[in-house]
Amino acid sequence: MILTVFLAIIFCAAMTLMLFSAIAFIQNTKFFSSAPKEAREVLIPREKELFYGAHAIGWVLMTFSFLMILGVGFISVWDGFRNHFTFLQFFLRFVIIFSTYKIYDMIYFDYFLLMKYHFFQYYFPEVESVYADRKYGYNIKSQLLKLFIIFPGASALVALLCSYLVK
Repeated sequence: MILTVFLAIIFCAAMTLMLFSAIAFIQNTKFFSSAPKEAREVLIPREKELFYGAHAIGWVLMTFSFLMILGVGFISVWDGFRNHFTFLQFFLRFVIIFSTYKIYDMIYFDYFLLMKYHFFQYYFPEVESVYADRKYGYNIKSQLLKLFIIFPGASALVALLCSYLVK
């Protein structure tokens, strides 16, 4: 259980690093596909780097965060194989990791970074008007759908596969 909590924290850190590298350094609007349509429509593509080497730093950080996510997946599965996890143990591990991330995403990314501290708006001030009257980020229905349906379903499928391979 301690390993699962640790992996969930690492997963959240990796996603934070990925978000930070995409918004602050790379600044490619292709990374903002999950933003609301009205925000994507007003985004101005950034041709010039924020400073010399910003894109390179961003891509290094993005690669590192991707490797961290792969590491979380690998360790989650490998440790389960090593300890002969059952379906329920695999399922609980995956659903805890994904649910922790989604709750973190909803609270930290959507509320604090987007609405309270205006992190995204700092780098892309043209979207300020899109978020001006909102008390909470956006896409709450999509977030809750992921939290209660998609992530548990994906966790069950991966747990089923892993528990089948353990035997």
